[in-house]
Amino acid sequence: MDHGSRFDRATDSIVIDEELHSRLRAAVATCGIAVMAKASAPGRAKTRLVPPLSYDEAAALNTAFLQDVTDNMLLAARCAAPGAGIAAYAAYGPPGSEDFFRCNFSTAIGLIPAWLPNFGDCLYHTISEIFARGHAAAVVLNADSPTLPTALLNETAEILARPGDRAVLGPSDDGGYYLLGLKAAHRRMFDDITWSTARVAEQTLERAREIKLDVHLLPEWYDIDDIDCLRRLHSDLHWPESADARKPRPHHARHTAALLSRLWPDGNFGGGKEHFVQVERKRA
Repeated sequence: MDHGSRFDRATDSIVIDEELHSRLRAAVATCGIAVMAKASAPGRAKTRLVPPLSYDEAAALNTAFLQDVTDNMLLAARCAAPGAGIAAYAAYGPPGSEDFFRCNFSTAIGLIPAWLPNFGDCLYHTISEIFARGHAAAVVLNADSPTLPTALLNETAEILARPGDRAVLGPSDDGGYYLLGLKAAHRRMFDDITWSTARVAEQTLERAREIKLDVHLLPEWYDIDDIDCLRRLHSDLHWPESADARKPRPHHARHTAALLSRLWPDGNFGGGKEHFVQVERKRA
């Protein structure tokens, strides 16, 4: 038996440790993709949606988003073209939240601790760690686009599998980006970026030009970071025929769709004045 595994008598199964999982992923996948994932603690996740959502509702939505994004990465891995294999990771925080990810997500999702004061440092650390695990390409992915087309993940891996240094950028319609893929850990790509603004994608392209790095641009997609975007998501999930047919087919975000149907079947996310007062009291 491999030294990285052990026999669990309680379950009569072989348990493979995380280090061995990482080695196995590296052996078969040229591209590692990591979603930037925050554990779902009420008051700490998706707070930009509060109000009209409650802290508990926002946390539940965060979990559903993460489940759909990780499902999407695993689907892309199953659909990967030869030579463009994908390994899926969650670059997670805060420290001590490992159990949340182990309990709520597939064991096929590798875990990368990534909790630093600056978001650019978190991204760079994650990219560097993916390379350290043996992959030839590294991708960071946001956790706010549960319907991102799977085809875009596969396209990213295929572009990065080609010879020569390059980047892949997936711009969001709010000026940020939902995905950045690299073939080398270029620190400059994360420097002097005004994070959480409408200039993030523009500034990232500027950094690429500075270091003479070719960039392949993916189609624009959208993040869910405010209530208007959440209403758009609700519409896309419940009336998919209304989605833009000119764009790639959205991923079916089944966890998010189920949560929205259960909590807000009519798409009315407003909690009213009483709900707003309760939220403000919690904030105080």
